[in-house]
Amino acid sequence: MNKKILSAAVAMALAAGISGTAMAAEGSLADVPKDHWSYQAVDQLVKDGIIEGMPDGTYAGDRAISRYEMAVIVARATDKMEAANIADRALIEKMQAEYGSELKTLQADVNDLKEQVGKVNFHGMFRAQYDYDKNTTADTIDKGTNRYYLDLRGDYKVNDNWTVKFQSETNRHYAGGHDRTNEAAIGNGGDDDIVHKTWSGHDGNIQRIWADGYFPNSGAWVSVGRAWRGLGFQNVLFGNESDGVQFGVPIKGTGLTASGFWMASTGSGNKESLYGVGTWGSIGHCVDINMAFAKSSLSKGEINGTRTAYRIADVSGHKVIEQYEKPGDPNARSNGYVISAGVDLAKNVRLIGDYVRTNADFQNSSTALRLNYKGTNLQDPGSFGVYARYIKYGKNGWLAGDDEWGSTWNGTKGWIVGFKYVPAKNVEWETLYSDQTRGYDQDWEFDRKLVRTQVDFHF
Repeated sequence: MNKKILSAAVAMALAAGISGTAMAAEGSLADVPKDHWSYQAVDQLVKDGIIEGMPDGTYAGDRAISRYEMAVIVARATDKMEAANIADRALIEKMQAEYGSELKTLQADVNDLKEQVGKVNFHGMFRAQYDYDKNTTADTIDKGTNRYYLDLRGDYKVNDNWTVKFQSETNRHYAGGHDRTNEAAIGNGGDDDIVHKTWSGHDGNIQRIWADGYFPNSGAWVSVGRAWRGLGFQNVLFGNESDGVQFGVPIKGTGLTASGFWMASTGSGNKESLYGVGTWGSIGHCVDINMAFAKSSLSKGEINGTRTAYRIADVSGHKVIEQYEKPGDPNARSNGYVISAGVDLAKNVRLIGDYVRTNADFQNSSTALRLNYKGTNLQDPGSFGVYARYIKYGKNGWLAGDDEWGSTWNGTKGWIVGFKYVPAKNVEWETLYSDQTRGYDQDWEFDRKLVRTQVDFHF
């Protein structure tokens, strides 16, 4: 009998109150008569300190114990066999023989429970963030003090090759890049005067569900469902939630993986989907690449679905905000590509660069450079990393990029410096400073200075 398994069985059985119904097999619930020698054996083992009783000094009060419950007690005593004297060992061995069938059932139940528990894994991250965001052109300051975010994820192992996953985000009070803004027109109901209504996009529901499959014979993998997906090292071409499928196949004789994908937008009223091919991996001992080409289902100039808007309406003499659907913006581009590379320049120094180009008519390219020194390890308190970045994102220089919590929107150029530090296991602190020009070369251009500090608690 595996002692560790028996110990786990005992703990679970006692947690269930030794009810005689949990984990019990048919035919094992018959009561052990009160005059059975087992009771005297249990009393002796308690007196000798081999096992402990319930808080009242008994195992089940005045009621009779079932054979299955008695097997749990025997399992607990077996775990202390090495500490027992010769007489107590003899008692334990005698009880093992008496309740051998129930002990086998107990071990089978525990093995099954451990297998089921082992299939499920919950993990995630909680973030608390503060922003000092200044529009230096308009001399306005936004101090974000109520930015809290929870990312809860779960994995369920279906078998050796397939895992079903889900993600739930809660950021109801988060004022960052995941908030949605809709428009309300005032006055005559047209689009000349706009009022903005803003609310957070995630409220704790399960937003994403997908399945990952791996095929060991070929090394291929596939991801199917609604998930966050990215293209390029820094997700400049695409970094967003999508419905779809993505797969990869190792290229024999190389360190590269060939990939294909189809991804449909999950935005309200958005009818666009993307499909394409890519490759990534190592091409040397210190160089990695990541490249992809994607084509949109929409042509240039085609209206991209609809979007929800709001306007002021007069209802029985009262001004109310009503919701309506308005045409989406014309599609500015229909395809694009990303070329990314990462190079180890020296020990602990890595340079990453992404270049994106679309077929839009203006501001159709994006560049992202990042220099990293060292990096954090959540299991290693005291580890740290420092980075410097340069970004120049064209207004149409991506297909659906990642704005990184409102810090790097499209139509932005500037630089960012920051550091990360692990003060305790599974806790990471990050602080950054950014000097940007938003909407560069456009009528609404303005200068922006952003200071952000945040603490992430991983579990």
